[in-house]
Amino acid sequence: MKSPRPSRRFFLRAAGVSLGLPFLESLPKRLSFGSTEQVASSTIDAKRMVCIGNMLGFYPPTFIPETAGSDYELSRVLSPLKDLRKDFSVISGLDHGVKGGHFAIHAFLSGVRAVDAKSMPDANITLDQFAAEQVGGFTRFASLTIGSEDGLHGGCQMCWTRSGMRVPPIEGPRELFQKLFVEETQVAKARASDRILLQASILDSVLGDANSLQKKLNARDQAKLDEYLTSVRDIEKQLELDKKWTKVPKPKAEIEEPEDDGMVSDLPELYDLIALALQTDSTRIATLEIAGGFEVVDLGFRKDYHALSHHGQVQESIDALIAIETYQIEQFSRFLSKLKSIEMGEANLLDRTMVLFGSGMGNANSHTNTNLPIVLAGGNFKHGQHVQFDPKSRTRPPLTNLYVSMLQELGVEHDRFATSTGTLTGIEKRA
Repeated sequence: MKSPRPSRRFFLRAAGVSLGLPFLESLPKRLSFGSTEQVASSTIDAKRMVCIGNMLGFYPPTFIPETAGSDYELSRVLSPLKDLRKDFSVISGLDHGVKGGHFAIHAFLSGVRAVDAKSMPDANITLDQFAAEQVGGFTRFASLTIGSEDGLHGGCQMCWTRSGMRVPPIEGPRELFQKLFVEETQVAKARASDRILLQASILDSVLGDANSLQKKLNARDQAKLDEYLTSVRDIEKQLELDKKWTKVPKPKAEIEEPEDDGMVSDLPELYDLIALALQTDSTRIATLEIAGGFEVVDLGFRKDYHALSHHGQVQESIDALIAIETYQIEQFSRFLSKLKSIEMGEANLLDRTMVLFGSGMGNANSHTNTNLPIVLAGGNFKHGQHVQFDPKSRTRPPLTNLYVSMLQELGVEHDRFATSTGTLTGIEKRA
């Protein structure tokens, strides 16, 4: 008798539920988060991380400063950040060594293109999802992925799980507000509890069937089944977390529910809601995707954002592109200022939060993914500098070294991430 060859899809159909969650090797640590009082007492000192990605990059001559070090002169596009100079660092010359133009921007937070993910131990899991595996269990939302979708090459596609699943973004401020602050009705909560119980019973049944089948499989299929069982166990742990949070009231918001008006108009509100999510400890990990569908008509331009990014050295298009990019930096600066204004014990929320701003696109006009535009703000780092690497040097570190530094600052005890070779030199912690 031939051994059956169970696949992940077979069990998905049999279970009637989705088993697409990634492998979360740190979940046992996440589950032991103690009492509500213990969580509350650690909220003020908790470290947080926000990653902001732009699909089309920035015009290099007006983004990257010409000089390096602490005495560098801010570039034209970065000038809105002048009052926060000591709170951020510009990092230039680094990238992930990937090619593909628009089809490689999704590697921004992973360092790995999806097509190359099979050769990596952690596939193309992104920085935010990797961090959420380690610290996400302490909050209602392990991570929040926020942004806009468009038809241009599938949008930013910035966030990916360990199993290679894309994390779709929450697209507007209204949906984000409801997710953060609007309580479900008692009927909806009861249905959610019933759904959790039903899923748990289905998983119990599937797990039993899979274990009984295991004895009949060859070595190769045993490995496939083990991977499947890992997914089942991860869902069990996530269901356990879901049960805990259905009993915890959401925080109250002191602002009215916003409307969705398009990414350009919504950007300030999205930043405000991310700040509130961090302040209320609803999450400690958040990402914001700014896709190519950025509606620049609201800024007075007829050509769309993508067309302007392919300026062809036409000065009129370059000027429009610089204006669009300056607007994005203005809103980023406003976000950093807001975090800095929120007191958290003896520090402020910006001191407690690392904020990465950049893109997987170095130059949209030439479709290159080299010399990526990067700003790192907040956290316990020494800032006020332009850390410059030679983009042509073969000995320059990969950008993923910065991600190792960020993970360690977050309290994640890992010395590698994706293609990293260590932490990033030039980025030091404060005493």
